[in-house]
Amino acid sequence: MTTSDSLPRPVVGLTSYLDSAVTEGCGTIEAAFLPQNYLAPVLAAGAIPVLLPPQGTDGGVLEHLLPRLDGVIVVGGWDIDPARYGAEPHAETDRPHLLRDAWDSAVVREAVRTDLPLLGICRGEQMLNVALGGSLHQHLPDLVGEGTYQLGDHRFNAIPVDLRPGSHVARVMGGTRVEAVPVSHHQAVDRLGLGLQAAAWSDDGVIEAIELPQNRFCIGVQWHPEQSPTETALFDAFMQAARERQLGRTLPLHLDGAFQEMGLPAG
Repeated sequence: MTTSDSLPRPVVGLTSYLDSAVTEGCGTIEAAFLPQNYLAPVLAAGAIPVLLPPQGTDGGVLEHLLPRLDGVIVVGGWDIDPARYGAEPHAETDRPHLLRDAWDSAVVREAVRTDLPLLGICRGEQMLNVALGGSLHQHLPDLVGEGTYQLGDHRFNAIPVDLRPGSHVARVMGGTRVEAVPVSHHQAVDRLGLGLQAAAWSDDGVIEAIELPQNRFCIGVQWHPEQSPTETALFDAFMQAARERQLGRTLPLHLDGAFQEMGLPAG
């Protein structure tokens, strides 16, 4: 076994649903769950995925939890409660999931505060924006006049996006135009949160990615990279940031062991 093989695998936390689920063995139950598509790229990268189910944040839960992680993925799901950005709910906005909103917001804010690598996907991008004081367009058909962004029936549409030259997203994706990204959303970023920059737009000007430039990796995308198993650039870049975080926390200890194996003084 090489020294690199003996290094611990990065641990990546993924936020999750907390809702009613129909099971074969237990009937309808309240459950924390996550579609496998979100776990697959984390597992493929050799990392360990850990679910972060919605819960209270009393007692310094996040201050104890997040230092044990090497990155966080804030996943898709139900619409965020408009009260979080000072708006009345649109008729098409989902009913609030208050515990999940509070948990995801707290996870985002603590990850940003501690510079923990963060990737927000769809709702996760929106939560990154709202948690930092931004707002959302609640129903895109009112803005663009049709339903391009959400076909319904759990189907994904493919749209092109333009990436801001010089942005972290553009560097990750290797250019300033992606011809097809999978989307399924009826809301989008409106007013940007504190410190955030828009990094990608659809052809009709809807913001499709945001980023926090001062952090090592803090990117939110409105599209669903987990639906494109052959397009791994975003997950690859996020996992590289998570590995760097993990190595920064653990490498000195493991180097000591490697030095001893080679008969060299540690420290």
